[in-house]
Amino acid sequence: MNPQGALFFLLTTAIEVYAFIVLTRFILQAVRADFYNPISQMVVRLTNPVLNPLRALLPSRGNIDLASLACVLLLVALKVVVMILLSGAPLGAQAAGPIVLYAVRSLGSMIINYFFFAILVRVILSWVAPDPYHPFAAIMTQVTEPLLGPVRKVLPNLGGLDLSPLVVLLGLQFLMVLFAL
Repeated sequence: MNPQGALFFLLTTAIEVYAFIVLTRFILQAVRADFYNPISQMVVRLTNPVLNPLRALLPSRGNIDLASLACVLLLVALKVVVMILLSGAPLGAQAAGPIVLYAVRSLGSMIINYFFFAILVRVILSWVAPDPYHPFAAIMTQVTEPLLGPVRKVLPNLGGLDLSPLVVLLGLQFLMVLFAL
């Protein structure tokens, strides 16, 4: 039996899932997704209890929700602290700098991965051809269109073949390699 490993798994998974939901809130607001979409409403209800108090300290700047961005950073830092404490290693004041740096790098990686997989999901949905008014399909379109739209305008028309997802996916992978995320 490994109760410490099981506790570690549960805590880190819970933190990562909630960080994903808060990041979704940040991205939905940044791309100005439909607030009345049922998926948007679920994300808002799950994140409001934590983000509303943070908004008093960090108000939004246009469509950039600083409170949700700070919350994701805090959640990633919390995950690192939990990992350190459960491993039995000492946690001193000198660890603050590396933890903050790790949280910022993780945030960048999370955002790039979020868009990477959102584009993959949108491509797969285009093969299945779901109802374009389905809430999930609509959200995927709203999240990915700010990246795909400008690339689509630059690429030549290939008669129904859209290569913009391929170009954007390669660009996102390039950023991951460039910044070693």
